[in-house]
Amino acid sequence: MTSGPALRDLVRVALDGAISAAESHPPGTVTVLDAGCGHDSPLRAFRPRITRLVGADIAHQGEPPAYLDEFVTADLCAPGEPFPAASFDLVLMNFALEHMADPPVAIGHLRRALRPGGRLVATTVNRRHPFIATYLAIPQRLRAPLQRLVKASAADAHPLVGACNDPATVRRVLVEAGFVESRLQTVGHLRQAWGRRRLSAMLGSVGDALVADRPGRRSSIVAVGSAPLTPGSAR
Repeated sequence: MTSGPALRDLVRVALDGAISAAESHPPGTVTVLDAGCGHDSPLRAFRPRITRLVGADIAHQGEPPAYLDEFVTADLCAPGEPFPAASFDLVLMNFALEHMADPPVAIGHLRRALRPGGRLVATTVNRRHPFIATYLAIPQRLRAPLQRLVKASAADAHPLVGACNDPATVRRVLVEAGFVESRLQTVGHLRQAWGRRRLSAMLGSVGDALVADRPGRRSSIVAVGSAPLTPGSAR
């Protein structure tokens, strides 16, 4: 059995749906936040349809990507609201949730930053995959060198927390943050994620095949949460 669509296809469909929904609402502008933006983003493909694209990260090495209109240094897990309420139509968290020290706080901040009916699209690793569970069990001091072997660059090798990284926990955190609708899918993505070197890519292929017929254990989660249509429904 296969693990279904590729992760990039699931993300593209989710982003297209969120942007299409924003385009249908007055005043006809689309404002998007890339939370934990790093050096690249699936949002680049949608840049012509985005009026204002803001990137945010706890830090940034070098110059922020040129496709952003604005870059904000923000710790999403810290007290206080990092963004004005109801300021974005769409928030993307692309493999950032696993690095969050306090995921419920971060998701709560992002929920309040969404306009009524806005959407959060989040991708993250699934610690129910046996390889990822083993990887997260390794002490960080030993895990860091392994990360640098499989990541595209040292700048992408951030510490992993893994506090909100299984489908049930992701869904629960979305509900507790006030999202009125959430959709989760899982997909095998280890081959692509670990594909920098031949040996790690082969290991990733084995990992994808191992759980191809067990959706709850596939390596990556794609979650979409919708904010309430009326501000009074916010928690």
